[in-house]
Amino acid sequence: MATETQLRRLMDKGCPVYYFYSSERYLTRQHSRAVCRMLAQQDGEEPTVLDGAAPEIEQIIMAAGTISFFGTRRVVYLPELEPGSYSDKDLEALCDAIASAENSVLVLASVFELERGKLKLGKRAQKLIEHCRRLGYAEELAKPGPLELKRMMMERAGSQGASLPENAAAALLERCGEDPFLLENEVDKLCALSGYRTVSAGMVAELGTVSLEADVFEMVRMVTARNAAAACQKLQTLLRLQQEPIAITAALIGSYVDLYRVKLGAAHRKNYSAVFKDFGYKGSDYRLKKSAQTAARYTLGQLEQCLSVLLELDQGLKSQPVAPQLLLETALCRLALIGRSE
Repeated sequence: MATETQLRRLMDKGCPVYYFYSSERYLTRQHSRAVCRMLAQQDGEEPTVLDGAAPEIEQIIMAAGTISFFGTRRVVYLPELEPGSYSDKDLEALCDAIASAENSVLVLASVFELERGKLKLGKRAQKLIEHCRRLGYAEELAKPGPLELKRMMMERAGSQGASLPENAAAALLERCGEDPFLLENEVDKLCALSGYRTVSAGMVAELGTVSLEADVFEMVRMVTARNAAAACQKLQTLLRLQQEPIAITAALIGSYVDLYRVKLGAAHRKNYSAVFKDFGYKGSDYRLKKSAQTAARYTLGQLEQCLSVLLELDQGLKSQPVAPQLLLETALCRLALIGRSE
């Protein structure tokens, strides 16, 4: 991805068009808005925003051709552009408008679906991308991975005068998932709570956004590590936070189903990414990546036993007059024993 310094160099050279495209809407919005903000700082011009998948060509031509009162170039921003929504004739007119815009800078953003790990670009999208690249700047924005997200969080904390150690960044990533907007908000909150000093992993666990799935998966890893006592302590904490036993059990079942699926996939020479796609998961595959690491300690037979224990737990919670905490603690101990067996 282009750095701010590289983008400013392009602006200094009078780059007439910036086109950002990706499978992730937050990436296109983040980068296109940043360029609009930088152009506004440079020329003092607030962008003219043309919403929609296919703004009328006449609107674009009018906005791009209007001479600024201050003698600077106007910024025309199309945040939701879908090249495939135009006819061939209108797309040609759009390309001509971009090429002939002398009094403006166009900032375009598009989101495309993924197909087999690559962006599904139609002929019109490919034509527009190549046209923008030839005239100015066009970039495909790849989804950031865990390492990039951790670096982003650590840099954001540093920009506020705080410190976010790598272990705390990893804990935050595991707790909140890979949504950059949510992660940025969490970093800002935790920096403030730390008095803009050091954010510890303990602070993330205590003050970070509550995620039942993340807490339960942590409990699963305690079980996998043969530490039933710690898993039971974690369970007691969740119950004190008034998490429902049925919800905890559902999250436990979901975690072990993930372990079973990635283990089964590995047996058929499919990695966690293939399992993610085959079973139609939504969002990020980071959850299955962590599941694959945990599942490595089990055999398929052991995971089948774990699922049987959880089925009994679910049925017991719904039918037996036994305290839910006792049923849950018993199940955790039984799961730990399964993990201990060879």
